[in-house]
Amino acid sequence: MKKLAVFSFVLLAVVVCYQSGTALAKHYEEEAAKKPLMSYLKGHETGKAEYMKAAFHTEGKLMYMRDGKFTTIEFADYIGRMRGKPAADEADRKRYIESVDVSGDAAVGKIILDYPGARFVDYMTLLKIDGEWKIVNKAFYIERKKTDKE
Repeated sequence: MKKLAVFSFVLLAVVVCYQSGTALAKHYEEEAAKKPLMSYLKGHETGKAEYMKAAFHTEGKLMYMRDGKFTTIEFADYIGRMRGKPAADEADRKRYIESVDVSGDAAVGKIILDYPGARFVDYMTLLKIDGEWKIVNKAFYIERKKTDKE
């Protein structure tokens, strides 16, 4: 009976340690996958292209619907639009990572950009390439807001 109790205790300890280790590894990967997403947000905040370059893979694309038509932009072209300085209404802009879901070396991040004239919902596909997470695809939805000028 004593051996059974000791065996049960050891087995329970192994299971708890394994689950803790798995949860810790998952948390670590989620935090690592957030790094390019945070760089992307910093790029929007500052207007500086270097943050976007750190976030995006060189071969990725941005995809969205414009006037009912499927539209794509190469990341290099998108990054080239950065102005190098914050937007005039930066103080009124809010942006945050709403969620990150990681499965192995693939992840999806959802980002909200809440600006005075529009609310963007960005869906980022990320891959862990050579040990580093990169955004390889961005699809987004835009919801225009009525402004005082309209």
